[in-house]
Amino acid sequence: MTRRRAAAASALVTLAAASIMPAAASAHGLVGRADLPIPPWLFGWAASIVLVVSFVALAALWKKPRLEHPQEKPLFRIPRFVDPLCGLIGVALFVIAVYAGLDGTKESNQNLLPNLVYVHFWVGFVVASVILGDVFRAFNPWRAVGRSIGWAVGRIGVRSPIRLEYPEWLGRWPAVAGILGFAWLELVYTQKADPRILAWLSIGYAAVMLAAMAVFGVERWERDGDPFSVYFNLYSRLSAFVRRDHVLHMRPLLSGTTDMPIIPGSIALLCAAIGSTTFDGLSNGPLWASVNPDLQSFFRDLGASVNTAIELAGTVGLAVCVAGVGSFFLLGVRGMRTVGPGHTTRELAFRFVHTLVPIAFAYALAHYFSLLVYQGQAAGYLASNPLGNGTDLFGTAHWGINYGVISGAGIWYVQVGALVAGHVSGLVLAHDRALTVYQRQRDATRSQYWMLVVMVGFTSLGLWLLSAVRGAG
Repeated sequence: MTRRRAAAASALVTLAAASIMPAAASAHGLVGRADLPIPPWLFGWAASIVLVVSFVALAALWKKPRLEHPQEKPLFRIPRFVDPLCGLIGVALFVIAVYAGLDGTKESNQNLLPNLVYVHFWVGFVVASVILGDVFRAFNPWRAVGRSIGWAVGRIGVRSPIRLEYPEWLGRWPAVAGILGFAWLELVYTQKADPRILAWLSIGYAAVMLAAMAVFGVERWERDGDPFSVYFNLYSRLSAFVRRDHVLHMRPLLSGTTDMPIIPGSIALLCAAIGSTTFDGLSNGPLWASVNPDLQSFFRDLGASVNTAIELAGTVGLAVCVAGVGSFFLLGVRGMRTVGPGHTTRELAFRFVHTLVPIAFAYALAHYFSLLVYQGQAAGYLASNPLGNGTDLFGTAHWGINYGVISGAGIWYVQVGALVAGHVSGLVLAHDRALTVYQRQRDATRSQYWMLVVMVGFTSLGLWLLSAVRGAG
C-alpha cells in the first residue's frame, strides 16, 4: 500500500471512530436524548462529513496561500486616553474583587471574586478576544500599574538597578507554567472556590507580574512571560481586528495566527490550553469516574490525606491529557514529514502549531459556553452585592439567573457548531501554510491527509467529551 493510500485509510478509520464515539456516549446527554434536536450519532457523522468536504474543497479551490501576508485596512485612530482609562478600570475591578474575596462572605456563589475569576475573566476574555481583538492588553491591571510606575520613576530620572535582558531560551515557558497553574487551580485544587484563598493567590500573582516587569520591562514581559497576556493574545489572533500604533485595523479572519511568534514554549502553551479543557470535560464524565477512585486509593495507600489524594489524582489526569494532546499533534506532524524531502519534525511542528489556535478556542467555547451564558448573568446581582452582605448598590441584588435564555438543544447546536467551525478553520490554516512549505501543490495536499486525521480526531474527542459531560450534568 502506498503512503497516500495509507494516509487515506487512516483518515477513513478515524472518520469511522468519529461517528461511533458520539453514539457510544449518547446515553450521557446533558439535556437528555429526548431533548436533543436530532440523534447524537448524526452530529458525529455530520461533523466528519463537513471536515472531509472542507478538505476536498480546499484541495480543489485553494491553490495559493491567502493568509500568510494579509492586507489590513485601517479603520480609525484610537484616542490616547483610552489606554489609561481602560487600565484604570482594570485596576479598579481587580481591587474591588480582591477586597470582596478578603472581606466578603465565604459563600463562593455569593462573592464577586470567584465568579469574576472563573467566568468573566477566564472564559469571558477568551470570547471577547476573538470578537474584538486583544482587549485584555488594554484592561490588564498589572500592565497598567507597571506602566504607571515606570512613567513615574522615569520622570524623576530613576533607572531600575535590576533590569535584565529577557533570555531567549526562556521563550513562553513562564506563560505555559502560569496557564497550567491556573488550570490546576480551577480543575484540581480542592479549595479553589474559597474567596480568601483566591484573593491571596490573586495578590501573589500580581506581585510576581510586577516584579518580573521591573526586571525585564513591561512590554517584554507582557509579550512572552505574562501567562494571561500571552494566552488571551493567542485567541485575539483569530479576530478580524488588530491594533497597531494606536490605529485599529481590520484583517481577514484567522490571518493573525500566521505571524504568531514561534519561540520556545509555543507548542506547549497550546497543548496546555487544549489539554486542560479536555481534562475539564473528562473529569465530569464516566471514564474519569471509573479511573479516579483507583488513583485516589493508590495515593492514599502511599500515605496521602483524602484532599491530597484527590489533588494528586487530578494532577495525573491533567498531565496525561496535556501530554496526550501534544503527542497526537506530533504524531500528525511526523506523518507529514513523510511527504516531501527536507523537513524535520521539529520544523513542521513549529510551522503548523498555529493551526491549534482555532481548535483551542473551539474546545473552550464548546465546553464553557453554557457556563458563560448562565453563570455570567450572576454579574447582575453580584455587582450590587459584591461582598454578599446584603447591600444593593445598583438596585440589581434581587436579580437571578434565567436558565431559559437558551434551550438545551440550542446549547448543543452552539457547542457542536463551535467544534466543527474550529476544526475547519484549523484545516484552512494548515492547507494555507502547506502551500508555502511544499514546492508542489500535490505534496501540499498529500501532507494534509495527516492534518485531516488530526482534525477529525480532535473533533471526535470533543464530541465525545461533550456527550460525556452532558451525562454527568
